[in-house]
Amino acid sequence: MSCLTVKAQKSDIQIQVLSEKEPIIGANVYLESEQKLAVTDTDGKVHFSNISNGKQNITISYLGFETLKKTIQIPSQSAFVFHLEPNENELEEVVLQTSRTSRTVRKIPTRIEFIGSEELEEKATMNPTNISMVLRESTGIQMQQTSLSSGNSNIKIQGLDGRYTQLLRDGFPLYSGFSSGLSIMQIPPLDLKQFEIIKGSSSTLYGGGAIAGLVNMISKTPDEEADLDIMLTQTHALGSTANVFYSKRNKRFGTTLYSSAHYQKAYDPEDDDFSNLPKTKSISFNPKFFYYPSEKTTLWLGVNGTYDDRIGGDMTTIKSGQNGIHQYTEDNVSKRFSTQAVYKTQLDSLSNFNIKNSVSYFDRTLKVPDFTFSGKQINSFTEVSYERATAKTDWILGANVYSVNFDEADESVLQRDQKELTYGLFANSIFDISENWILETGLRTDYNADWGFFPLPRISLLYKNENGISSRIGGGLGYKIPDIFTEEAESINFKNVLGIDKDNLKAERSYGMNYDVNFQTKLGEIGFSANQLFYVTAIQNALLLNSSGTNFKFENAPEIILSKGAETNIKFNYKDFKWFLNYAFIDTRLHYLAGNPQKPLTPKHNIGSVIMYESEAWRIGFETYYTGKQVLSNGTNSRDYTTMGFLLMRNFKWGALFSNFENFTDRRQSRFSSLVLPTHNNPTFPEIYAPTDGFIFSLGIIIKPFGNKEH
Repeated sequence: MSCLTVKAQKSDIQIQVLSEKEPIIGANVYLESEQKLAVTDTDGKVHFSNISNGKQNITISYLGFETLKKTIQIPSQSAFVFHLEPNENELEEVVLQTSRTSRTVRKIPTRIEFIGSEELEEKATMNPTNISMVLRESTGIQMQQTSLSSGNSNIKIQGLDGRYTQLLRDGFPLYSGFSSGLSIMQIPPLDLKQFEIIKGSSSTLYGGGAIAGLVNMISKTPDEEADLDIMLTQTHALGSTANVFYSKRNKRFGTTLYSSAHYQKAYDPEDDDFSNLPKTKSISFNPKFFYYPSEKTTLWLGVNGTYDDRIGGDMTTIKSGQNGIHQYTEDNVSKRFSTQAVYKTQLDSLSNFNIKNSVSYFDRTLKVPDFTFSGKQINSFTEVSYERATAKTDWILGANVYSVNFDEADESVLQRDQKELTYGLFANSIFDISENWILETGLRTDYNADWGFFPLPRISLLYKNENGISSRIGGGLGYKIPDIFTEEAESINFKNVLGIDKDNLKAERSYGMNYDVNFQTKLGEIGFSANQLFYVTAIQNALLLNSSGTNFKFENAPEIILSKGAETNIKFNYKDFKWFLNYAFIDTRLHYLAGNPQKPLTPKHNIGSVIMYESEAWRIGFETYYTGKQVLSNGTNSRDYTTMGFLLMRNFKWGALFSNFENFTDRRQSRFSSLVLPTHNNPTFPEIYAPTDGFIFSLGIIIKPFGNKEH
């Protein structure tokens, strides 16, 4: 027997990492078999010594770029050059549709917050019935529940009432007016691929109503590979939800089909005989059909139908009807039908032409003891726009018309019908002053026969550099035409609320600005990014609801509402772990009252923390949210509170299983103060400042028979 010893051959190598032709400083270069890690220098280079000859697997990563994995052969060469491509999944490389340009967020002066498909999927597992969870956990956004019995909620951006936020879907105005607090509750999330949020006045491109900001929900579109998602969810609080989404495209035609059904039994965790979750039956159906006559042209048509019936209040009355002292219920029955049509065509290599139209019909009946509020609302929206993008400048020119027709039921005594027709012209441009400076300017002029002209200028400026720093400053004007569907009117179920007096009221107007700074870098293997925002918004002629004898009358506030504050967002990521931290300071003052008090039900301080672990097989999340004290309408302060949630999801090739422990410490308002005040047959409901449903445990399954993409 003999022994043969072979000494492995070793070599020295150099690797350079570039983005286009520029070196990347601080990129991680890892040799797998050698278990050696190095960071590129100012020339984008790293050097390795004593590397074994033969095939070597190499991984190169840097924040904002696609991770590159290659196999190199040593000693065939000793110097290697690799180019990294921008990471399309990183926020700065996402193309945002709300801006109406093909620019990425890194090159848009207007500050737009983005919520992508992965986070939407996560929030859908937490609440598959509506989008309130997505919005509630965004920095500076508060979901204000307005009714214990119906569960209605309004969105507050930076401390301003829900009527100052414009909801859009694929650029169409959505669920305004008569929907009120039902609007958020009737939008399920499964067929949405991303959210885009602008805070502050956004009226130049999208018209009146966007004083506090806008939320644009972007729908999924069909791919050539068919996709089918089936989500089934059950909660311990007696709620059952089913969602189904299908999409498929071939060369000329495509379709998406979405339907959802939700059933919730009345739920009373306090056993005080009043529901904290109403008995709810809701069905929604949303098909879309796409036609592609050429590579340059797309036509799509959509239809949406929703039926929603929710009744809450006295548990005995809900189950058995009125009897003795058991009298009180609040019953909301609503039906919605809407259509959307969009035509897009590319005129040449630089310009596009678009036409869009939507018509929506909404029928709602609200019943409480001894009072019924009922009516129908028909809205329509039509827009024509022209877009042109050159090497340094993007332009959009357009015109639209928006109509609102609310018809109260004939048996109503007050007859608060309202019709509005508003015409708008707008122009917006984005100009690259240099590599580091980009300017955006816009002007809209709206005209309404009853309320006059509304000129709405807007300007934003962006600075960015290659060191991971960028900053935006901008501002603009906004307006809101008065209607009776305010939070104050809804809180009393519109009872004895007089109609809009066009002769004595003025439209609400606003002006505001914001400034933010962004920074991102790589701390070894840890990615770090931070955003700091400061903002201020003032509203003139704010619409107030004041008592007038036995009725309530709308009047304009003599002084402004001033909202100012700051938002901080920090993100760390390390391999499969992500940690998000946020803080919001909201100071919203009512200058028309003595002492300029803080707006009721507006917490000054909000803090959030979310830790996520995401791999191909698992998704695990732990979140903590702190809500500070709030001023109530009687001048007293509420309790502050902290909620915690835990999500566990296991991914498979066929889909996923998930469980969610929402608010598992069971923080709810009834632990701090009463949700219902006696007497039983004529209850009074105090203001809601904390969760009312408490801990909710849910289990669910996502089935993907085909079209399942790797995590």
